[in-house]
Amino acid sequence: MNPYPTDILTSTLSPLVYIHSYFFFLLPLSLFLQSSLSHYVHERPLISISGRTMTIYSVDFLPHSPPFTPQLNPTSHSLHTSIVTCRNPNPNPNDGYSSKNSPKVGVSADTRPTHLQSHDFRDNHLMKLFNRSCKAGKFNESLYFLECLVNKGYRPGVILCTKLIKGFSNFKNIEKAVRVMEILEEYGDPDVIAYNALISGFCKANQIENAAQVFDRMKGRGFLPDIVTYNIMIGNLCGRRKLELALKLLDQLLEEDNCMPTVITYTILIEAAIVEGGINEAMKLLEQMLARGLLPDMYTYNAIIRGMCREGMVERAADLLRSLSSKGCKPDLVSYNILLRGFLNQGKWDLGEKLVTEMFSRGWEPNKVTYSILINSLCRFGRIDEAMSVLKVMVEKGLTPDTFSYDPLISSLCKEGRLDLAIGIMDYMLSNGCLPDIVNYSTILSALCKDGNPNQALEIFHKLAEMGCPPNVSSYNSMISALWSCGNRSMALSLVPEMVSKGIDPDEITYNSLISCFCRDGLMEEAIELLDDMEESGFRPSVISYNIVVLGFCKVHRIDDAIELFAEMVEKGCLPNETTYILLIEGIGFAGWRMEAMELANALFSGDVISQDSVNRLKKTFPMLDVYTELSHSETE
Repeated sequence: MNPYPTDILTSTLSPLVYIHSYFFFLLPLSLFLQSSLSHYVHERPLISISGRTMTIYSVDFLPHSPPFTPQLNPTSHSLHTSIVTCRNPNPNPNDGYSSKNSPKVGVSADTRPTHLQSHDFRDNHLMKLFNRSCKAGKFNESLYFLECLVNKGYRPGVILCTKLIKGFSNFKNIEKAVRVMEILEEYGDPDVIAYNALISGFCKANQIENAAQVFDRMKGRGFLPDIVTYNIMIGNLCGRRKLELALKLLDQLLEEDNCMPTVITYTILIEAAIVEGGINEAMKLLEQMLARGLLPDMYTYNAIIRGMCREGMVERAADLLRSLSSKGCKPDLVSYNILLRGFLNQGKWDLGEKLVTEMFSRGWEPNKVTYSILINSLCRFGRIDEAMSVLKVMVEKGLTPDTFSYDPLISSLCKEGRLDLAIGIMDYMLSNGCLPDIVNYSTILSALCKDGNPNQALEIFHKLAEMGCPPNVSSYNSMISALWSCGNRSMALSLVPEMVSKGIDPDEITYNSLISCFCRDGLMEEAIELLDDMEESGFRPSVISYNIVVLGFCKVHRIDDAIELFAEMVEKGCLPNETTYILLIEGIGFAGWRMEAMELANALFSGDVISQDSVNRLKKTFPMLDVYTELSHSETE
């Protein structure tokens, strides 16, 4: 029974094409031209297949069934041919020649078997084709030649097969990666590295269950997983926010005798713990790591510093950074940039300046990332002119700004209505060899629409492909929303069939944007129709989609419809969130039923469905709410 999933076992390779009388073999022309055997090839007439022209070659050197390391015996002596040899074919001491005066060159027309020579020669050539295609990254051709070789008795080498597995995995062609492993298991000798490559391929394809099957299979075949195997599995689980399962795998690793966790293992887990469990969980893993005698490197410490800054613990992060020297680690430029961003995000400019001074004193020069952090932070706090000055200093220092440096400037200038200056920045980018990305263009186009220039925006939008930045689904979404917001509904809707005609499929955001546009204009029937179309197109409406329509119904005081839609989303398995309930409460309240809204809010708060903060905001929204609450309680009593 094959151990691999049944849906990926079928090989899609074409069978070998043999034409009798010298075996015509269909070889890729590009590979054939690389060979040095052109005088063994007899070109046949061109043949057209599906409008393409190809050449069939007569190849007189293909093997029948030689082993991988040939020790060939002729299978038949019936085929003979005349050959030229550079030795005396019949040495005889009585023929008048001795070893001293024997001729150096002799010619013989003796017929003798050549099956051995032709096989060896042909097999070597086929092996060369396999090696060349594999090294050139032509993995489909490589697999084709591999099939040819094993069918003739070759034992495939694990190194090239592993490269094939990695190549197919990188291109998300996991079926063919599995096929290579099947060949290697049946005809060759796989090793741990080959299994690791296949496990990694399954992980990249988000098929963790199949990766686990290969993990178990390699152990069943006597190959003990190494630390690379565990790191691949742990990393994939962490990337899928399954820290609990990753920690269980760590426990399994600790029980192994042949390998132990490394700094990399713990760093992967620490980064995941910061995201899922917070910095305190990450610090527990750091302590466990130190207790096992593993010394964290700067990558580990930088992950922790980053986690502390994300949680607002910038002073604690600064203390950790300054204590690293005593721990045998020297903070690097990445460490200082992380902490600088943390300080500036909180508006602690004085601490940021001190940190930059300290960075200089430690011998670290600000790099492109440092300046981009400064520009971004200044723009976020409305200090655009200072950000422009930083950009100027950056250029004077010989550093080349990139899109991350320009993005915040363009965005901030557009928000302030300084559109001419924003366009000037983009021109400056282009003149300095930095091509604007789709984010830059989308920002400018949205600002043009908002500024009352939709035609100019649309003209630029349709020229994006010529500018080397073809629009994608995200840019179409932004443009549709921007055009609709400035009152150009027909222009916005015309972009939908245009994007589809260009092979750009709408995504969930496209649907949500259009639904939101319809709801903002009170076109609720169209919004509901689009919500149904979204589901029919294979996109399951999310809680965001339903919340948009619930808000739309509430704005036009169609509370019954909002409640009906609420019931429908629950019935379809889409769980409402706190925002859904708040929208309904506010809709009921604004429709004139304040006491009913308050009763609903109290009931939801009692059931831990909405928070105290939400209740407090509702009290501010409906100041008379407390009076109705007291009346409600008194009537109940």
